[in-house]
Amino acid sequence: MERRITGHTGLMALFGSPVGHSGSPAMYNYSFQLLGLDYAYVAIDMKAEQMKDALQAMKLFHMKGGNVTMPCKTEAARCMDELSPAAKITGAVNTIVNENGTLVGFNTDGAGFVENLRDHGVDIRGKRLVVAGCGGAGTAIQVQCALDGVRSLHICNRRQGVSFQRALETVEKIRDAVPDCETSVFDLEDEERMEREIGDCDIFINATSIGMAPAESGSVVKNPKVFRPGLVVADVVYNPLETRLLREAREAGCTCVGGKGMLLWQGAEAFRLFTGMEMPVEQVKREFFS
Repeated sequence: MERRITGHTGLMALFGSPVGHSGSPAMYNYSFQLLGLDYAYVAIDMKAEQMKDALQAMKLFHMKGGNVTMPCKTEAARCMDELSPAAKITGAVNTIVNENGTLVGFNTDGAGFVENLRDHGVDIRGKRLVVAGCGGAGTAIQVQCALDGVRSLHICNRRQGVSFQRALETVEKIRDAVPDCETSVFDLEDEERMEREIGDCDIFINATSIGMAPAESGSVVKNPKVFRPGLVVADVVYNPLETRLLREAREAGCTCVGGKGMLLWQGAEAFRLFTGMEMPVEQVKREFFS
């Protein structure tokens, strides 16, 4: 590592807490080395209230950019000089590009999800989607899918709590930004409505944590009889790699897409924004995602 650090090496970083477990530094530095790029990527553990100071340092040190993880995504969005359409609607930033002193914030979570679908042969344009979950990942997915041309988007979440209100607010923002996209919000506990919406949709997406280890027995879909050949079922959960939702969908003949690829592709999108080059995805996939 010391041999490739020079007086011209550009610095990038991951901001958030905790970040010690993150695989981002290894993935990005590996990609820089493969492509012969003179950059180095580090992880910086920090609190949300320190975000403004961190961004001033990014400008001062002429850092090329960085990624943002919890709990700093919302605060980062507030501090940006400019926001991408997806970041503006979601109110959250996970990627920052320093364009000659102007900090531009992006949200690549949704783009990573859409690219993961595309990598599995699924095109969302003109399709009818049902998305369960209105947290950070769910909101990013909903917004990006609307921006990328889905015909309709139907969001479900438990009516109790702040997430349902967030879904209503997201739908209003989507209607303003993409008026041609049909949208609705309904209660996740309304099983009859859920079955009807899944029966009518092309793609069903679980953006909740239901089914994640150690609670692998859970599924956001109570009645697997709604699954059918031709339906695409995607899950953001990647531990286990095949959730109960995906297993039951696969057994019914659905096209299934797991959550691990979303991590790869959102990183690839950030890499492109940082460098203007494509990340060596196949090598990265073999090294870090196999």
